[in-house]
Amino acid sequence: MHSAELKDEFFTVLDRVDGNVCEAACIVGMSRDTAYGWVRKAGMRGRGKTGTGGHPGRARYDQLRAEGVSRREAAAQIGVNVRTARDWDRGIRKVGNARLHPDGRRIDYTTGVTTYRDATGEPSLAQLEAVLHPRFLTLADREQIADLRREGYSLREIGRRLRRSASTIKREIDAYAVEDVYRAHRAHRAWTRSRSRPKESKLAQPGPLRDYVAGKLQDQWSPEQVCHALMTEFPDDQGMRVSTETIYQAIYVQARGGLRREVATALRTGRTRRKPHRKAEQRTKRFIDDMVMISDRPAEVEDRAVPGHWEGDLIVGTRSESAIVTLVERSTRYVMLGHLPGGHTAGEVRDVLVPLIGSLPRHLRGSLTWDQGCEMAAHNQFTVATGVPVYFCDPHSPWQRGSNENTNGLLRQYFPKGTDLSVYGPQDLELVAQKLNRRPRKTLDWKAPAERLRDLLIAV
Repeated sequence: MHSAELKDEFFTVLDRVDGNVCEAACIVGMSRDTAYGWVRKAGMRGRGKTGTGGHPGRARYDQLRAEGVSRREAAAQIGVNVRTARDWDRGIRKVGNARLHPDGRRIDYTTGVTTYRDATGEPSLAQLEAVLHPRFLTLADREQIADLRREGYSLREIGRRLRRSASTIKREIDAYAVEDVYRAHRAHRAWTRSRSRPKESKLAQPGPLRDYVAGKLQDQWSPEQVCHALMTEFPDDQGMRVSTETIYQAIYVQARGGLRREVATALRTGRTRRKPHRKAEQRTKRFIDDMVMISDRPAEVEDRAVPGHWEGDLIVGTRSESAIVTLVERSTRYVMLGHLPGGHTAGEVRDVLVPLIGSLPRHLRGSLTWDQGCEMAAHNQFTVATGVPVYFCDPHSPWQRGSNENTNGLLRQYFPKGTDLSVYGPQDLELVAQKLNRRPRKTLDWKAPAERLRDLLIAV
C-alpha cells in the first residue's frame, strides 16, 4: 500500500508536469493505474487530448524524433505509451476502437474486421494513392505499361523498362485487360479492389471440423494440441485442417467467432481475452534508474577469486507482511541478515542494506548481485551511499545467485515458510547468522565461513 507521503509527492509532481499523470507516476516510481485512481478520487482529470483532437505532446514528440531520440525515450518524455508513439510514426490515426492506416485500411480491433473500401463499394482515394511495398505495381507503372503496349513494345522490353520480369507484365495484362485493351486506371481500381479478400473463418462454419475443435477444447486440450491431432487423425482429409492461430482467433476475436464463449473458459488459462506478449526490448523498464546486468559484472566476481562480492535476496513471511534481508559473500559463504519487521518496500530495504554493507571493511565491499525484485528500485541510492555497485540477474534465473539461493534454503530450517517473521528481532537474526557461519562447509574444504572471513581480515 502506498504511503500518504508518496501520495502527497505524486500530486506535487502532477502540478509540476501540467497534469500529465503518466509522467508524474514515472517520476515518483509508482503504478500508472494507481495514479489514475488517485486522480479520479480527487475529482481531477489527467491531461488528455486537446479540443482540436490532437495530443498536447504530439508536436514535442515529432521534434524529439527529428532530433534523433529513440521512440521509447521520446514517448516516455511526453508520457504516452510506446504503442501510441509507434502509431504516430506509422501515420496511423485512432478513431474509437479502429485504426486508420495510410494505405486506406480501417482495422476495428473490437471485431477484428479490416475494411478496404468505402460505403459505395469502390476503393477509397486513400487506398488508391497509398504508398505500398515496391514489389507492387503503382498507378504510374500501370500507366507506363499501357503507353508502351500501345506503342507496340514487347513484354520483355516493357519489363526491362519497368525493371520487372516479363511474366509480371504478362500476368498484369491477362488479369486486367478487357477485350485485349489494357487501361491503367481501370486496372489499378480493379487490383485495389481485389486486395481485400474477406474470408469467413473455417470455425465459423458448422461441420465436423468445428465440432472436433470444440470437443477437444472442452477436454482442456490446447489449440496447438488440437492442430496436430487433426493431422494425425485425418492424414488424408485436407478439410480437417486448422491452424493454431485460427483457433485462438475463433475464441478471442468476436467477429471471427465460431466457438461459443464458454469454450474459451475451457482453456487452461481461463482467459477470455488475449494476453499480448512483447519482446524484451519492447517491455517497460523495470526501474526508473537503469540496471547494470550480470553480464556486465567483472570476471573477478564470476570466478570467486576475489573476496568482497555479495549476493542478496529476501525471505518473505506470511502474507508478505514481513521479511529478512539475506546477504552471502561469494568466496567465503559468510552470511549477514537484516531485520524488516514491518514491510519490504524499496526504501525500507535500502535503509537496512546501507548499514549492513557499511559495517564491512572497505576491501570487502566489492559488489552486490540481486534479482529484479521491486524491493531494489532504490539501487542507485544504495550505490551512492555505499559505493557498492549493484548487478541484476536475468529474469527467472535464480541460479545466477546460487550461493544466496542455497543459503536461503538453509535459513528455512529456522524460518519455515508461512512464518510471521516480524516476531524475530535483530538478536534472533544475529544468532541464526552465527550458527550458519560456524558450520563447516564442504565447498570450503570443511572450513567454516567465519574462519575463512577471519583469515581474510588477518591477511589484510
